[in-house]
Amino acid sequence: MSQQMTLSVQKREGLGKGANRKLRTAKKVPGIFYNSEGKNIPVAIDGTQLEKLYETAGKTTVFNLDIEGETAPCLIWQIERHPYKPFFTHVDLFGVDMEKPIKARIPLKITGVAKGTKIGGRMEVYRDFVDVFTKPGSMPKVIDINVSNMEMGDAVHVADLKLEDGHCIYDSNYVIVRVSAPRGGKGEEGEDA
Repeated sequence: MSQQMTLSVQKREGLGKGANRKLRTAKKVPGIFYNSEGKNIPVAIDGTQLEKLYETAGKTTVFNLDIEGETAPCLIWQIERHPYKPFFTHVDLFGVDMEKPIKARIPLKITGVAKGTKIGGRMEVYRDFVDVFTKPGSMPKVIDINVSNMEMGDAVHVADLKLEDGHCIYDSNYVIVRVSAPRGGKGEEGEDA
């Protein structure tokens, strides 16, 4: 990570529904910063800055949080949107220790066209994310799964995913994506599948 992004926030005094409503009217987003020592700090964030940061960083990129001059590495942990208006209503920020691994949910991206689908197979995607345990600085933004070499009947399991630093968390070695034979159709040689 060459250039780390920074988000400037202010501590907020007023808590509760009324104070949060006033913040949102002023185009600010109420939030809570949970620092790495376990302290919770209520903050107010400029809505436009938060939207720009979320577009580029998402939930998997570490950025610097500047709270009135104090800086800490941070991740967006949870974010709430208005049900029908295009703005955020609340955000939870999670302070991280760059040397300690954390659990995070990383999205999966399927790339390529499987060989098995070209001869009539069906691509079945069972998961669109995976939980990983890794250091915040080496957390991937997305995990790419190239399915170009998958034949009919092939599958990618969670244990098949390799991370540069860290590992996937799973109880069972579940399937992420599979190329299945078509149901009730004809096979390659014209036989029933």
